[in-house]
Amino acid sequence: MKARYVLMGVVALLFFAGCTPGPNVAIDLADPMREVAGFWLGLWHGFICIFTFIVSLFNDQVQMYEVVNNGPLYNLGFLLGASCALGGGGAASRR
Repeated sequence: MKARYVLMGVVALLFFAGCTPGPNVAIDLADPMREVAGFWLGLWHGFICIFTFIVSLFNDQVQMYEVVNNGPLYNLGFLLGASCALGGGGAASRR
């Protein structure tokens, strides 16, 4: 019985290890218009993430996340925008 739990734990660990993101080789590289997405663009992309996701299901040219970004500040803006758009996390704790 204990071997089953160990095996399930190893399978779960391998599954979640396969989901880890790799490095972004496009950080701080300018796009064709010589722009790099920063905090404010990340915030905007987070706000519109729901609509962008729906459009990306039908159009291969649309992506939810800007790969050409300045790194941690874009990620912070995207996270804050997405949490605002998706309801945050504190609303459920009031109930």
